[in-house]
Amino acid sequence: MATDKDIIVAIELGSSSIRGIAGRKNVDGTLHILDIVERKTKNCIRKGVIYNIDKTIQALNSIFIQLREDLNVYINKAYVGIAGQSLCTIRNSASRQMANKVVISSEIIDSLLDSNYNINYPDKDILDVKPQEYRIGTNYITEPIGILSNQIEGKFLNIVARSTIKESIQKCFDAVNIQILDMFIAPLALADNILTDNEKRTGCALVDFGAETTTVSIYKNNILRYLSVIPLGGNNVTLDICSKQLEEDEAEELKIKYGTAFADTSKDVVRHIPMSFDPSITIAEDVLQEITEARMEEIIANVWEQIQQSGYADKLISGIVITGGAANIRNIEKAISYRTKNDKIKVAKTLHTMIIPDRFEDVIQETNTNTLISLLSCGDADCTDEDPEEAERRRQEEEQDRKRQEAEKRERQQAKEKEEEEARQKEQNKQNNDSHNSSDTEKSEEQEEKNKSGFMQSLKNRFIKITKIFTETEE
Repeated sequence: MATDKDIIVAIELGSSSIRGIAGRKNVDGTLHILDIVERKTKNCIRKGVIYNIDKTIQALNSIFIQLREDLNVYINKAYVGIAGQSLCTIRNSASRQMANKVVISSEIIDSLLDSNYNINYPDKDILDVKPQEYRIGTNYITEPIGILSNQIEGKFLNIVARSTIKESIQKCFDAVNIQILDMFIAPLALADNILTDNEKRTGCALVDFGAETTTVSIYKNNILRYLSVIPLGGNNVTLDICSKQLEEDEAEELKIKYGTAFADTSKDVVRHIPMSFDPSITIAEDVLQEITEARMEEIIANVWEQIQQSGYADKLISGIVITGGAANIRNIEKAISYRTKNDKIKVAKTLHTMIIPDRFEDVIQETNTNTLISLLSCGDADCTDEDPEEAERRRQEEEQDRKRQEAEKRERQQAKEKEEEEARQKEQNKQNNDSHNSSDTEKSEEQEEKNKSGFMQSLKNRFIKITKIFTETEE
């Protein structure tokens, strides 16, 4: 289980499957693979483009649920690759004329880029722009800033795709509540991770043999010069084998095990291959090889046509570099070399990114994971967050604690008020008792005073009476 954060997640929307990969970048630059999850996408994505929104949403949702369970973290962000049949490059130029000679500045270059971005292509959006050269006078240069001139022309390579491709991707990820941190152009990410600086500088063609598409990328002088996607791939070979009344899974297995892109016609003995579902049914190996060779020859011919259209067919000093699932077909290097008359053919089996594969070593050794790992290596932000359900549970616990504390506070307050009330009552009773006693004393004293006053008055009266008697007697 991965309990630490800083987990990067990337999604590859392939024609044969949607794959999710999670990993962590270590301080030494290595990429630690934590999990890889795959869901088949038959009738879901066609030729690299989302065809069925609902099925794509289901597959994505399943992938993220699996990633969360495997890693024991909540993932709600991801990086996504853009590829597919509609992806291609279009050359364009923009120029600027100044009244007087000035030093070419970054502001002037930016204005040329802005002019280029303002170009409208019917049903296509510009995904990225790769500056090619800048013409100043009769000279073509790649770094024009600082040069004195009154005129400059910029030549650009616009990477474009169907307008709906990003919209469809965004809609699917919104439906599963996943934030897209960035969309990378998959062939460019792959090239940066698979081609050497020398290959890009001296010139090479990177050919990615996918399931339903084959992508051709041309590099020269460290600059992307051409990109095209051919709507043919390894699945076309499989479907051709299916024409022999075979199921697709069986045909795929036969293609991988016995197929070849360049058949050896010198065999005297023809082997018959039994079918797994019924060993009594067989298919001749030479028939199987004829099928795979014919379709691969067609795909390679289209690849060579695109290389020639790029204008760099005679400038590829480093030859042709191949990758992708269909690049595993036997003798593909021989077939490409025979068709292109180029003996510099290399199968890319290693990436620039150093990988710690853990339990996925067998998976990442296959060339069809190169794009997936390259997309992951492009990411740099943590794709994890707090689980909303966990956050809600914690919020409810905190609310219950708050209510309990408030109830306890009220109880303590009520007890305190009761004690204070009892103390006040006792004081009041005491005061009442003291007041009552004081009143009785005052009444007693008043009565005593009255009694005393009455006695004195009575004594006085008697004295007066006696005095009167004596006075009358004397007379």
